[in-house]
Amino acid sequence: MTPELLSTIAVPLPPGRLITTDEGDGGVQALWLSDGPVSAMLWTRIRDEHPCSGGWPLLLDSRDPGDSDFRPWGSGELFPEQMSSPGDHAAADLLAKWLATYTGVDEDDDMLSPGKRLAITAPFGQTWPGLAPGNETRPDPVRLAAEYAEHFVLGRSRSRIGLVAAPSGAEALTPVGWDGPANWDNDTATFSAVVSDWEQRFGACVVAVGSDTLHLSVATPPTSREDALIVAAEHFAFCPDNIWQGPRPQTLEAYAERLIGTNCWEFWWD
Repeated sequence: MTPELLSTIAVPLPPGRLITTDEGDGGVQALWLSDGPVSAMLWTRIRDEHPCSGGWPLLLDSRDPGDSDFRPWGSGELFPEQMSSPGDHAAADLLAKWLATYTGVDEDDDMLSPGKRLAITAPFGQTWPGLAPGNETRPDPVRLAAEYAEHFVLGRSRSRIGLVAAPSGAEALTPVGWDGPANWDNDTATFSAVVSDWEQRFGACVVAVGSDTLHLSVATPPTSREDALIVAAEHFAFCPDNIWQGPRPQTLEAYAERLIGTNCWEFWWD
């Protein structure tokens, strides 16, 4: 995010600063960050202005509510130069590969036997079911994203806003150098590729990002059990901790029930 690009944003911004990365090779201007909390209305106004400006807004959370450095964003603990390009990856290929990896036998796992591991992802087990169908008829995704932004800010009063040079929320995850899922895959471009695909199929919109969390509004979530099961398999491949460490019972089928008609998807990586 350069000063020149920042100057194209017509919406009045609160006090803030450009953040230069302090990790990786360092020295990359990854984003502009507000100095303090913001309203959801500011996120919506900047979002509505895009793509007239080149800055995509993200509501950002810090690792620790008491952290004065607002890590990782304010401290520059970001790795944009270590990421590939989202366009180099196909969502279906990534999800199929991840599902096969996470359902495979893990001899170091003393918590889940092979049978229990496959039971979690029943009825698919290790079989990739393919991508869930999307729906071209959908409510206004911009309005739904604004409503979710309001909900998010109400629950997290310390959220700041970050502006990233990117054409979409999905693609903003990569140039900002976010590494929330690094314990699973340290190339954020792969996650951007999947979220970009969800933008097309489900009207998903990246609203907020934490140090290891991701929050999307969803215009057309699955409405049938059959479709929800396939989406659940996609979510498991994308973020297995959502199911492995979510509310019990921790099974794909139970998780799918919670997806039906739900207009927000939230992910957390351990």
